[in-house]
Amino acid sequence: MTTAIRLRDAVCCYGSYPALTGVNLQVGVGELVLLQGANGAGKTTLLRLCAGLAALTSGEGEVLGCDLARESRRVRSQVGMTAHHTMLYEDLSVAENLEFWARLWGTPSDQTPAALRRLEVDEDLWNVRFRRLSAGQRKRVSVALLAVRRPRLWLLDEPGAGLDARGRDAVGRLLLEAQNSGATILVASHEGFPAQGAATRTIHLAGGAVSREASAETPPVSASESSALQSSTSSAAVGASDAATGESAAPVGASAGASDA
Repeated sequence: MTTAIRLRDAVCCYGSYPALTGVNLQVGVGELVLLQGANGAGKTTLLRLCAGLAALTSGEGEVLGCDLARESRRVRSQVGMTAHHTMLYEDLSVAENLEFWARLWGTPSDQTPAALRRLEVDEDLWNVRFRRLSAGQRKRVSVALLAVRRPRLWLLDEPGAGLDARGRDAVGRLLLEAQNSGATILVASHEGFPAQGAATRTIHLAGGAVSREASAETPPVSASESSALQSSTSSAAVGASDAATGESAAPVGASAGASDA
């Protein structure tokens, strides 16, 4: 299987704090992988690293054939990410936001209404300013942006958060469609996510490192197990990372806008 993501002893620091403490991970093209772990386990930072938005402090990383240490801009041009904080413009309407990014990416204009319909965004909202939307509506529009872009690598942070059952179903259908078209998908969630049944693997993080990996047939880690893993590994992992990295922590990439909304 062709590799989409390869990380070896990947460390990522925010100042002196090691958010990732030595991640080893390999994801094949076309996989749909669930990342689980307690708050602070490193799920969001791992997504940001794979998006080329967080700097690799030490270790090795390759995404879609690009070296994370030297080619983060090339990574960003091929990746789409949705996170808790969207980069959509608050004073533009829903349609204007998607049309702006579509023009920036050179995507045909007819992809915008198709993407909004795919996420079942009510047409009455298309001309409403983004800042007036509810949390669930904002989530749908953010995911619709991925449908416009159609990246090779999809990175989603809690895509089901704030959505009702209908919205979760719409996101789930989109993820399955993207996977069937050959895209690679990483989803960070501690409570499950739309289309979870299609996940090829579950990767559990604790203390900024991979603590457990399960195939689709293996039951996921429970909430109590997650807390136990987090508390038992975080202190040791942080200490080891500090010893390895010393004062050489690189700054996190600040270009969270542009082509990575």
